[in-house]
Amino acid sequence: MDTQNPNVPTHAHTRVAGKKHPNRRHPHAGLVHDNTRHTTRFTVIGNHLAQHPALSLLAIGLGTHIQSLPVGARIDIKTLAARFPEGTTRIAAALRELETHGYLRRTRERIPDGRIITRTISCNQPGHSGTEAPRPAPRKRTSPPGSKSLPAVPQPACPAPALLQQATDLLTGLRREDPRLLLSACDTAHLAPGVAAWLEREISPTAVRHALTTDLPPEALRRPAALLAHRLTAQLPPPPPFRAPAPPPTAPHRLQTCEGCDRAFRAPAPGHCRDCRSDRAEFLGAA
Repeated sequence: MDTQNPNVPTHAHTRVAGKKHPNRRHPHAGLVHDNTRHTTRFTVIGNHLAQHPALSLLAIGLGTHIQSLPVGARIDIKTLAARFPEGTTRIAAALRELETHGYLRRTRERIPDGRIITRTISCNQPGHSGTEAPRPAPRKRTSPPGSKSLPAVPQPACPAPALLQQATDLLTGLRREDPRLLLSACDTAHLAPGVAAWLEREISPTAVRHALTTDLPPEALRRPAALLAHRLTAQLPPPPPFRAPAPPPTAPHRLQTCEGCDRAFRAPAPGHCRDCRSDRAEFLGAA
């Protein structure tokens, strides 16, 4: 599963000189690999996951399993709990571990019927952009000659146009909170993805506005957009935790007609209503 191949001749590696070789004292101790080269049905897993120093063994195994699945496979907690014996609580905790360390990323998307769904993206190398979930390139900011460029801001996982428009409207309204926060169109376009990243993490617009406008310096702001970019980055909240999907509502039983009194009652199958069952029980008991 890993790209390393222990069958490669030893001259490709630097040998440890003298008595410092780890297997010199006990040549028959420790792990020995008996490997056969895979040609079909295999997955490349990085050692950064397989030997992660902070992840639990369950999270490492679950991350390996998820990376081996095809695109479109279901990896919700209920599906995984049906596949493995660990149960929903431990699986949910392992998913949160993988999300914290960047191996899973969640995005919220609006589907054609108007509903908003949560999509989970598996990252085989956290911090590197892959081809599984391409993101639109952010608009480049052109700065006037001699001006300083603004600091980078967080980027949303799913920069939907509606989300960016909501972020733009929020930034445009900041001047009503403080006239010093009057932003240019160019600065607003640069900061909007950072605000969208907050909104995507289920932070309300009121909370975002409060974080950007509270405790501002009393003196004049030389570069208000740079101050806002710093706050968007330094105070970015963590992603929301994984939530188990709510169980589907239980459908009520169908209406049935009592075979004793013709009264309508709800039951999974035809028979007698509760009163008739009680009367029958009393009659049989008396008999």
